[in-house]
Amino acid sequence: MGRFLRRTSVVIAISSFALTAVSCGASPATRGARTCATISLGTWSTVALAREVVVVSADSRSEVIMRVAASQGFGGLLLFGDAVPSNLVATLRHLPSLEPHHQGLAVMTDEEGGGVTRVPALVGSWPWAQVMGATLTTAQIEALGERVGRSMRAAGFTVDLAPVADIDGQPVWPSARNPDGLRSFGASPTRDAHDVVAFSEGLKLAGVVATLKHFPGLGGSSGNTDFGPARTRPWAVLRTSALLPFRVAIARGVGDVMMSNATVPGLTALPASLSKAAVDALRAMGFSGTIMTDALSAGAIKALHLTPAQAALRAMIAGDDEVLGGKATSPSNGLSTATAMVNAIVAGVNNRSLPRATLESAAARVLSSVNPNFCPAAQR
Repeated sequence: MGRFLRRTSVVIAISSFALTAVSCGASPATRGARTCATISLGTWSTVALAREVVVVSADSRSEVIMRVAASQGFGGLLLFGDAVPSNLVATLRHLPSLEPHHQGLAVMTDEEGGGVTRVPALVGSWPWAQVMGATLTTAQIEALGERVGRSMRAAGFTVDLAPVADIDGQPVWPSARNPDGLRSFGASPTRDAHDVVAFSEGLKLAGVVATLKHFPGLGGSSGNTDFGPARTRPWAVLRTSALLPFRVAIARGVGDVMMSNATVPGLTALPASLSKAAVDALRAMGFSGTIMTDALSAGAIKALHLTPAQAALRAMIAGDDEVLGGKATSPSNGLSTATAMVNAIVAGVNNRSLPRATLESAAARVLSSVNPNFCPAAQR
């Protein structure tokens, strides 16, 4: 691609509170919903709790799988494929009525812009993050995020697995060697932090939960964890650069954060998705929202000889709230993988490797994230 135009607008300096760890809670509505959910979830079965924290992957044409996932009480649904069947919107809008408590699901997809858009027929198209960062003001990026969010919300989506908060700046397509490239807003932690927050705020204004990824930052990593093991830059380096977009977005109350599947020299020899040290580092930054894994079918996880189900339990023990299996290889594969993950989590509670209280807390975060008015009269 040609050289990108440098943005001409002035970037406002980040206030000092965003440069240090902050204790930033969710909005009052979300805090109230989480309190109510925590009380309610104490009466749920362990199976129901486990289903709430597991995301079912499905092709956008798999209407039956979507309906089954909702009726069984799975808390999340991740759609792949760019096909838009004529009944997709109606199906997604109908899912809450199938859910046992008639609550909204975390219906998610990757809508980053550029070459990473799943349902352009529904949400339109817009530039890569790097192009946005080079050519648009933060106000324009926020407006674009709101437009994308309104289109997603109208179609029945409640969560966007975006924006990418990694610091990269290389004008290349993502590949096995570089997971970011054009997906990153740029190479400047300060400027990128404003862009990441702007896109997130736009989604929030539209009623869609933004998901920062991939903590603690994949920019400059040794490879793409989708294909095999990779490591980030050293933790000491990330703390002075790559964490800044996460810190600023957390201070603004971002809803979800996705962990990376890379190891972090100086912090953890495990993929961050499976690492208590990595999860604790994120919580220490003041984040109180939902922490989700990256795909647990990724090459970096397979290299540890772990199935998605085994990895799901390890992720929950580490402190993650929501677990993603990865792209389904067949219409039934996403649901069967999710069911195996549920079984592994339930077994972990039964053998006491995973405290039930930890599972309840995770389920409360997932449920309240997309149901800010949750306070059911009946129990599951």
